[in-house]
Amino acid sequence: MSPLTETILFIFGLVGLGYVSGLTGYLKPAAGDALSEFAVGVALPLLLFKTMITADFHGASPWALWGAYFSAVVVAWTAGHLMITRVFGRDGTAGVVGGVSTAFSNLVLLGIPFVLGVFGQQGFEVLSLLVSVHLPSLMIASIVLFQIFGRERGTPLRLDALARDFLRKVFTNPLIVGILAGLLWRLTGLSLPSLAARFVDALSGIAAPVALFAMGLGLRKFGISGNVRPATALTVLKLMLMPAVALCTAWLFGLPPLTAQVAVACAALPSGVNSYLIATQFGTGQALASNTMTLATAAAVVTTALWLSIALVVFS
Repeated sequence: MSPLTETILFIFGLVGLGYVSGLTGYLKPAAGDALSEFAVGVALPLLLFKTMITADFHGASPWALWGAYFSAVVVAWTAGHLMITRVFGRDGTAGVVGGVSTAFSNLVLLGIPFVLGVFGQQGFEVLSLLVSVHLPSLMIASIVLFQIFGRERGTPLRLDALARDFLRKVFTNPLIVGILAGLLWRLTGLSLPSLAARFVDALSGIAAPVALFAMGLGLRKFGISGNVRPATALTVLKLMLMPAVALCTAWLFGLPPLTAQVAVACAALPSGVNSYLIATQFGTGQALASNTMTLATAAAVVTTALWLSIALVVFS
């Protein structure tokens, strides 16, 4: 077995272990919620904080990386929206959920452990550049589009309310707080006190396995509940169209090999839980989002390995 195959099986195996623990009743759904809260609220922010302090971002080409990756996001989001509204005849708000589900990769709970396992610290530094803008960008896009498609005809668009809602969500998000705190500490030029560094190292060191196990437990809770055909269509777009576009745009933008490989791998990841949370917040498409996340995560064991192998060959 090649090291790459073993790494992929290990990462998705931890997700599967969490899923089986919930499926058999060995652990209750509340345990998954608690682990997810710990991973997203404590361990992963500290990992991002540590990375912002110590990372060497030279050669990561952030603008080219963002241009290549978010070009794929726009294409996938548009395709998902049109698939739900034009092919399945749902309304515009459900189309927004379709777009989010197709374009919102699971860059945190799955992406961080995956990139660390496959590409190591240098790859994680590239991923951090994506994480820093990924959530705010897609959050504001979903808020604006829900306002556009969900408001009654003739009702004015409240830009001030949109801005307040966006800023509140961004600056209370633990991941964004971790990134900003790390950048601010980096600007001071100071090293962390030894005791603080030990706390950060200890908690950030368990972030990846805890996040993967918690994700598996979460998938058991969401399950499959109707809307299988549209969710399957969105899964195909997420796992096949988005990484294909990312591969092309990474080549067109001339990304360095490692940066391009990380971008394609991130685009090939399944839908994240944020698509379900966004659907829940706006009260539409919850089953569509949860089904897409579950189906895409199961299929990604094969498709993510496929796109990663292609990217390693193309950007060798």
